[in-house]
Amino acid sequence: MKRKTNPVFKIFNPKELKVFEKLNTPKKVQDYINHLRVNFEIGGETYLSPKEVLRQKRAHCAEGAILAATIFWYHGGKPFLMDMKTTPNDDEHVVALFKENGYWGAVSKTNHAVLRYREPIYKTVRELALSYFHEYFKDSGQKTLRSYSKPFDLSKIKNKSWLTTKENLWNLIDALDGSKHFQILNKEQIKGLRKADQIEILAGKIVEQKKKKI
Repeated sequence: MKRKTNPVFKIFNPKELKVFEKLNTPKKVQDYINHLRVNFEIGGETYLSPKEVLRQKRAHCAEGAILAATIFWYHGGKPFLMDMKTTPNDDEHVVALFKENGYWGAVSKTNHAVLRYREPIYKTVRELALSYFHEYFKDSGQKTLRSYSKPFDLSKIKNKSWLTTKENLWNLIDALDGSKHFQILNKEQIKGLRKADQIEILAGKIVEQKKKKI
């Protein structure tokens, strides 16, 4: 990534900018996101700003993706998010998109063995989204991924308070959720889906961090 000075980043302090400066490749960004504690939202649902993620050193998928996209922006890239919607009985997933040599990749914060980093080898965002399809299933084996969003450009949000606010980013998440999405399957394809194998289900239960009991 080629860094491009942007005055918007003056709102971060030198210590925070030093973190951004070091994370100058998607691989380094993913490694940093991986090492953040998983935000289990024990005190209630959150959507932390990048500054708050840096301060609290924890994140769930959307928070990790927003921080990753912010770091890409700092280095001159586009701060793109991609939202992936599922059936009502499953959770959506958000990743940060990046492009290298004309190909798309993704940084992903997850606690599971699946739905992780994607190498920049995909010609289109649809190709990248489809790479998550077979990994996206419930413990019952039901495959649940249904749609993905058009790349959501965080730089187009006029009010830049989302970068550093102590408030939850409800408006940003609502805008992402309501942005243009593309369906992956038609009704006949949904009817014909085969359940994930038991060994896949077992692998999907592997986690990096366990939720501490209160």
